[in-house]
Amino acid sequence: MRPFLVLLALLAWQPLDAQQVQVYLTSQAGDRIAPKPALRFAARAPGGGAVFRIHEEAAFQRIDGFGASLLEAGLICLNSLDPPEQEKVLRTLFDARSGSGFSAMKTVLAGTDFMSAGPWYTYDDTPGDVELKHFSIARDLGPNGEVTFIKRARRYGQFALQAPMDYPPDWMLFDVHKNQDVDPRYFEVLAHYYLRYLRAYEEQGILIDYLSLFNEPGVYTKIPYTKIRDLLKNHVGPLFAREGVKTRIQLSEAPERRNAWRNYPTVLDDPAARKYVAVAPYHGYGFKDYDLIAQLSRRYPGLPFWMTEICYAYEAGYKHTQPRLPRVDYEDGDFWGNQIFSDLEAGASAWIYWNLILDEKGSPWLVSPIHGNPDPNEQHPVVIVNRGTRQVIYTGLFYYLSHFSKFVRPGAVRVETTGSAPQVRAMTFRAPDGKRVAEVMNSRREPAQISLVWQGKTLAVTLPPLSIGTYLW
Repeated sequence: MRPFLVLLALLAWQPLDAQQVQVYLTSQAGDRIAPKPALRFAARAPGGGAVFRIHEEAAFQRIDGFGASLLEAGLICLNSLDPPEQEKVLRTLFDARSGSGFSAMKTVLAGTDFMSAGPWYTYDDTPGDVELKHFSIARDLGPNGEVTFIKRARRYGQFALQAPMDYPPDWMLFDVHKNQDVDPRYFEVLAHYYLRYLRAYEEQGILIDYLSLFNEPGVYTKIPYTKIRDLLKNHVGPLFAREGVKTRIQLSEAPERRNAWRNYPTVLDDPAARKYVAVAPYHGYGFKDYDLIAQLSRRYPGLPFWMTEICYAYEAGYKHTQPRLPRVDYEDGDFWGNQIFSDLEAGASAWIYWNLILDEKGSPWLVSPIHGNPDPNEQHPVVIVNRGTRQVIYTGLFYYLSHFSKFVRPGAVRVETTGSAPQVRAMTFRAPDGKRVAEVMNSRREPAQISLVWQGKTLAVTLPPLSIGTYLW
């Protein structure tokens, strides 16, 4: 797949009069966020093909951002390139004008399966250190560390950061071998552990915008939601309030949508816990049950929901149609584009993939079976760096995700778009400056004729096979 070429798009992205619509297209035929001739709304009835009507009087969620995860594995791969190429990749990912402008990113609290610069670690692996005298983020400051990666990315653009934790230090658990639940005796220590992490990053000039208490509780730390509720309302929430912490709290991250639907009310129906929850994140594994997120969103109005992790993870059984690396198909993008559409239609305010960068083998990964990190653990990233040939491959996922991150900026509001047609989807947003952004996908293997109807006028669109188009006016 060709590198991300945006120079022409930038030169073409100039203000147009109110009747003109800017067009950017990605397609199986070879376009990659390519500028196309401007179109115009016309005062005529829709023609043939799918008709989608935009109703701006009906507004839904505010958009917080799109992106992926900054992990040691990604920086290891990036650092295998020559320095100018490293910076080119970062610019392509994070610069909102000359690149994708990724605007919501995940970092992590210490060890996960792709924190690959060393063995499993937490920030305090000294047993019984309840005063956290040995707490240290030293590894995160290294050449492949999280702090280093975040700072390098932020040279090119700003983005929200959210951070979950797979496990606290093993000594806070009942028994890392037999019972990986957190011992309540350490709840207050764990609250201070979170606080020390946030303060240590602030000393490095990094504000973690959202702290997510646990990543996939029950899969990793075996803590039930009743205890998450108590930890939040009796320890973490009050401590952060006393300390004036700017970081906001996310509930935890359910491994899939049905799990969130089943468990989140345990916390959110308790007013003493709910008041500390700023966002309810969830993961998209299973690739279904979008309606359950929509139900939760209606049940808890005003609470943003974020989809914060999904990927092709072969060892976990999430293979689908994507071929194994290093082969990459363009149709990968169409698959993920439909996932993004479905989550946004369900009410998600952010959409974050898992690995941002991996190599041609879907590696390197950390191995720690006791912490749920198997070997092998091949996964698909947004960007592939072939460490042998030093080739950079921008996947189909990258381009489809970029159509959202580049053009649907934080603060945009999704507005109602009605209409349907087999394998054709449309979605519209109102930007903070009042401009409109429509994203239209054609998953068919033949062209699709589409009419967008807005304020009584019609925009006639022809989308090529397997494509996504962005329309701005």
